[in-house]
Amino acid sequence: MDRLEDLRLFTLVAEGRSFTKAADKLGLSKSAASRRIGELEARLGARLFNRTTRHISLTQVGEGFYARVTQALDALEEAERSVASQHAAPRGVLKLAAPMSFGFVHLSGAIADFMGLYPEVIVDMDLSDRFVDLVEEGYDLAVRIGRLKDSSLVARRLCPVRAVICASPDYLARRGAPQSPADIADHDCLIYTNVQNPDQWTFRTAPGSEETQNVRLKGRLRANNGDALREAALHGQGLVLLPTFIVGDALAAGRLVPLLDAWLPSPLAAHAVYPANRHLSPKVRAFVDFLAGRFGPVPYWDAALTVMKGG
Repeated sequence: MDRLEDLRLFTLVAEGRSFTKAADKLGLSKSAASRRIGELEARLGARLFNRTTRHISLTQVGEGFYARVTQALDALEEAERSVASQHAAPRGVLKLAAPMSFGFVHLSGAIADFMGLYPEVIVDMDLSDRFVDLVEEGYDLAVRIGRLKDSSLVARRLCPVRAVICASPDYLARRGAPQSPADIADHDCLIYTNVQNPDQWTFRTAPGSEETQNVRLKGRLRANNGDALREAALHGQGLVLLPTFIVGDALAAGRLVPLLDAWLPSPLAAHAVYPANRHLSPKVRAFVDFLAGRFGPVPYWDAALTVMKGG
C-alpha cells in the first residue's frame, strides 16, 4: 500500500472511529490496517489516535492532520474528475432557461443542431422572460441578456446584443423621422414593459459621448413581449426599441428603418450563466462552447446588417 492509500485508510479510521470498518472498506485485515496506521505515525513522528480497548479518537495533532488530508484528497479527486470530464461524452438531461424571443428565434435551431452532435443529451428548455433561480429550481444554465447582477454564478459571454430604434416606412412617411432624441416627444412609441423603467429610453447626450440621458416616452401600445411590438411596428403603429436579434430580418428586408443609431449606447451582451460548481459537467461545457461558437463576436443576425450597410 502506497502513501496515498495510507492517507485514505487514515481518513476512514478517523471518520468511522474503527479499524475494523476501515479495513473492511479497503479489503484489509484489522491487524494490517492497525500496522499501517502505526507506520504512518512513525513516519510522521506523531501520534494521530488515542486508542483504548473500546474507543478510538483523534489526538489534537490527528485532528489537524485530518483536516489537511481531507482537503488534499478532495483536491486530487476534483483534479481527476476535471480531466476525465474533458474527455467524457456529454449525456443526460440539460435543463436550461432562456428569454422567450431569443429562445424561440435563435436557440431552437441551435439546440436542434447541438442535439444532432450529441445524441445522448436530452434538452429541457424553459422559454420565459421571468428571472429564474438556477440553484433553487434545478437549472443547469440560463441564457441572460443585458447587464448581469452580481452573483455567485459563472458567466460566459456569447455575443453582443445591439438594440435599435426603428419604424416602418409607412409610419415615417406619415410622421417623419426623428433627427435627435428630443424629437421622440412628437412620436408614438411602442413600449416594452418587461424592464425596470419602461417609460423611458436611454440615449447618448451627443453622438460619440459616453454620457447618457433618459427621454420620456408616450405611446398607446404597451406589451411585455418584443415580438408583439415588432409586429406592431411593421404595421405602422410607431417607433420601437428592440434588439437586432428580433428585428434584424425586417431591417435587412427594408420593412423597418433604423433611426438615431449614433445616439444609442454601446451594445449589451448575451451570456450563458451557470452555478459555480467546481466540476462542470460535460453536457454544460459542450453546450456553452457550442453557443459561443454559434453566435460569436458578430452574430449572424448582425452580419446580415453589416453586409447591407456595406452594399
